[in-house]
Amino acid sequence: QIQLVESGGGSVQAGDSLTLSCAASERTFSGNAVGWFRQAPGKEREFVAGIGRTGVQTGYAGSVKGRFTISRDYGKNMAYLQMKSLKPEDTAVYYCALTIQWYSESLSDYSDWGQGTQVTVSA
Repeated sequence: QIQLVESGGGSVQAGDSLTLSCAASERTFSGNAVGWFRQAPGKEREFVAGIGRTGVQTGYAGSVKGRFTISRDYGKNMAYLQMKSLKPEDTAVYYCALTIQWYSESLSDYSDWGQGTQVTVSA
């Protein structure tokens, strides 16, 4: 398994921006699609954004589309989630994950997970 470490979370006010980072331990990261998921207290983990194995295809949950941007840097074995116009309902622990699928928005397809980073948005 590839080790993933998320960073960049924090406590912000509504309307603020944050960029989350996901660092992968191995170059084989380039052979996986990447997903960002989040889990709020008392709720199931949900898909937020995904980027395909080639880095071309991207997808977003309707609740974040237009506000969040996913990207990846193969040379640095990194993935990112740029979050703008944050809302209180964005409060959650955010996880990055890898799948051997070309692209997926399904939680069950992801086998490698980071420990998560907390994002808290106050009104």
